[in-house]
Amino acid sequence: MKILSSQTGKVYLVGAGPGDPDLLTLKGASYLKKADVVIYDRLVNPLLLDLTSTQSEKIFVGKKGRHYSFPQKEINQLLVRRAQQGYQVVRLKGGDPLLFGRGGEEALYLTQHKIPFEVIPGVTSALAVPASVGIPATHRDVSSSVTIVAGQQMAATNSSTDWDRLGQISDTLIVLMPLGNLRHIVSQLILHGRGLDTPAALIESGTMENQRQITASLGQIVTKSKQTRITSPAVLVIGDVVKLSKSLTKNHLFSSMGKIPPIKLQAKKSS
Repeated sequence: MKILSSQTGKVYLVGAGPGDPDLLTLKGASYLKKADVVIYDRLVNPLLLDLTSTQSEKIFVGKKGRHYSFPQKEINQLLVRRAQQGYQVVRLKGGDPLLFGRGGEEALYLTQHKIPFEVIPGVTSALAVPASVGIPATHRDVSSSVTIVAGQQMAATNSSTDWDRLGQISDTLIVLMPLGNLRHIVSQLILHGRGLDTPAALIESGTMENQRQITASLGQIVTKSKQTRITSPAVLVIGDVVKLSKSLTKNHLFSSMGKIPPIKLQAKKSS
């Protein structure tokens, strides 16, 4: 790193995009190249670190499974400390920093400690990942709105989820990080009004070379996800827009990599 400045540095909350390094914004790339310190999460593509100076300090603070290498409180303190030392700090987050990325919490903490900061928006996986497999979030005469929720906050122990509202949504529902609570999410949506035959899709490692997708009815998506061993990171899309994927992916504008061959679900034999 460079020699410490006597002046307070600045923090840049940068969205790294959905996974494909080419989807990082030009502005985000520019600040990465100039950063003295890069504090990054697990879902950040490691190739993005190649843009940084060899002299920059790189600090991993990501979560793996349910375990944090750094609690959020310590990340907040680290941002302030490095900025107070005079460094230009990039806080690199997957997707967009203000969509389920806790960027708002970090920005508030920086404000409270009088640290200058700037938010560099990123391409959110909530929209980019479905688009990469030909699923538009909205489509004329099919869906006029989209609701985005965080799956890891929808556990059975979390009573704050408004299942009545989510179950009655007729347009697109997109769930980020759904796998840990997938069975509970699906069962609650069906219990509160979503039809068993509602189209659904799970996309694993969206926009990346190892991207995979499965489609099924809402009533079958949990079973099919187990059969195909879908893993994180994944995005769940629910709604009639899913049916557009088959038509749109015939066009080479959309990626066809990572498709899983159709699987015939065998009915259980009655005893």
